[in-house]
Amino acid sequence: MLNQKRVVIDHVSPHLNHGDFFIKRIVNEIVHVDAHILVDGHDVIAGEVLYKHEAARTWKSARMQELNNDEWQTSFIVDKQGFYSYKVQAWVDYGLNWQHGIERKIDDNQRVTSELLEGVDYLKALLDKATKTEKEILQKAITDFQSEDAYEVAVAFAKGEQLHAIFVKYPERILANESKEYRIYVDRKKAQFSTWYEFFPRSSSEKEGVHGTFKDCERLLPRVAQMGFDTLYFPPVHPIGEVNRKGKNNTTEAFEGDVGSAWGIGSKAGGHKDLHPELGSIEDFKNLVKKAKDLGIEVAMDYALQAAPDHPWVTSHPEWFKWRPDGTVQYAENPPKKYQDILPIYWESDNYENLWKECLDILLYWIDCGIHVFRVDNPHTKPYYFWNWVIGEVKKKHPDVIFLAEAFTKPKVMQQLAKQGYTQSYTYFTWRDNKHELIEYMTELTQSDQREYMRPNFWPNTPDINPFHLQGANEAKYMQRYALAATLSSNIGIYGPVFEQMISDAIPGKEEYLNSEKFQLCHYDWEKESKLTTIITRINTIRHDHEALQQTNNIKFCYIENEQLIAFYKWNQDRSDEILVIISLDPYYSQQGSLQVPLAAIGISHGHRIEVHDLITKSSYHWYDEWNYVELHPALPFHIFKINK
Repeated sequence: MLNQKRVVIDHVSPHLNHGDFFIKRIVNEIVHVDAHILVDGHDVIAGEVLYKHEAARTWKSARMQELNNDEWQTSFIVDKQGFYSYKVQAWVDYGLNWQHGIERKIDDNQRVTSELLEGVDYLKALLDKATKTEKEILQKAITDFQSEDAYEVAVAFAKGEQLHAIFVKYPERILANESKEYRIYVDRKKAQFSTWYEFFPRSSSEKEGVHGTFKDCERLLPRVAQMGFDTLYFPPVHPIGEVNRKGKNNTTEAFEGDVGSAWGIGSKAGGHKDLHPELGSIEDFKNLVKKAKDLGIEVAMDYALQAAPDHPWVTSHPEWFKWRPDGTVQYAENPPKKYQDILPIYWESDNYENLWKECLDILLYWIDCGIHVFRVDNPHTKPYYFWNWVIGEVKKKHPDVIFLAEAFTKPKVMQQLAKQGYTQSYTYFTWRDNKHELIEYMTELTQSDQREYMRPNFWPNTPDINPFHLQGANEAKYMQRYALAATLSSNIGIYGPVFEQMISDAIPGKEEYLNSEKFQLCHYDWEKESKLTTIITRINTIRHDHEALQQTNNIKFCYIENEQLIAFYKWNQDRSDEILVIISLDPYYSQQGSLQVPLAAIGISHGHRIEVHDLITKSSYHWYDEWNYVELHPALPFHIFKINK
């Protein structure tokens, strides 16, 4: 059947893969929508964005404005968690088209008696929609349009703003065209702004050589809170397999007392819905989660879908593993790494439906125990469509749940996981160290379509990664890396107390920790404080107080005449909070440079004084020029300036 249309809607943005995936926002964030809207000839057209929450019955609308070259734009705010739909609608606006035409003729001193009579029909079409006052105005105009005696009054009204506003308010959408529908998933604010701290519960004991417990972890909660962290992430807390258990430093032979890798999940003590007996009971765990919440901290659990050789699944569901002809299962590998203590799950099992359901049940079990944040281990080694399903099923009942993808892998793989539903993603920041690669990577994350769906989480270190630039590094380097992570990205995390205590002994030639805590108990002085802990605490406080640092995408890099200095400007949604960050990338020597302040972006003119207030030192400076001298020392290798105009 023929479908008569005139208005063309093209290049609607934002969207992902032509709408195959949803974009992401947080509650109360603005969604800016652009589209190309055009029509044959010269008729006046209009457009709007229709949007609604999944629970709403009716659409809301936001009228679009034409910018230039047939490009239109508008915005709306998403104020609830869950899915929103949006689409662009456009039409020839015959009322405005008539008004535009008569206005041109009037300005050309033509007599428009006939045109006024044509306008009567457009005014009558508005009567059923108008308010009482508007009806009185329109009815008078209808009379005037048909009266020669009221010609001058009619002409003035016909080309006036009052009628224009009524036409805009009550459009006649004749032959309206619509784009396809696109979707947005709206998360709570923590999806965009979070500060993670990771430690191994089994290393929390006050006594050296003694296995830590959840009660020991409770003792450390005030320290985590005082340093400004809102998310406490634990590596797996489940029973650890005894078959093929790893020894210290990842040796294949475990001796008595070796605790094994926390990621070798499952033993006679249970599997993924159980806790390691030496850590404590489920009641102990729930108490820890509650006490953390009372301090403003959410406990994040590790979700690692793999099994030790003695995991209960191996006997209860052998079909979930791929058996070789000799009756064994090939252990997990990530060359050159080998995981003899871990059996990979066989995702192509004929019984995959029950496998998927069990994996969902694991999440639902821990959610019932109070967990709403999961760090997912190696998600890129499981099917993408499984993640799409399981995350979607969780979000249906528990929209607050956050999933962090631990996938240090190929770029398109990381991007695909984010598209399939992951809330946050680990990134390559861990290895980005010089000015060029930092700017290049941030530009990729914030200026491409990745800004619509991939929320980066910057970690300077992890138990798996002891980057070369931190091995043997001084305090200035650690301060620099934390400042970079915390100001470039709104989601950050560190593996501690290894990071703040600058423990960096490495296996020679590798980015791996010597005496890795992944395979043994470690004992720390948890009361230890330093300049670095003070700086971390101060930066976290600043992040908490300033919305400009609670988002990642609003960033503009500034020119500064020194490759060892990096500078950038950040702002919040309504620009009520504006921050200027300058960081030295040299941990050994002072660096100086001339900084070009982005006056146009900030919205100030040349010669207008601005005050920059250092949020670390509490010092203030008045700048009168576009170019300003900056010097940074290793003792404090960064400025975080609040801009006061």
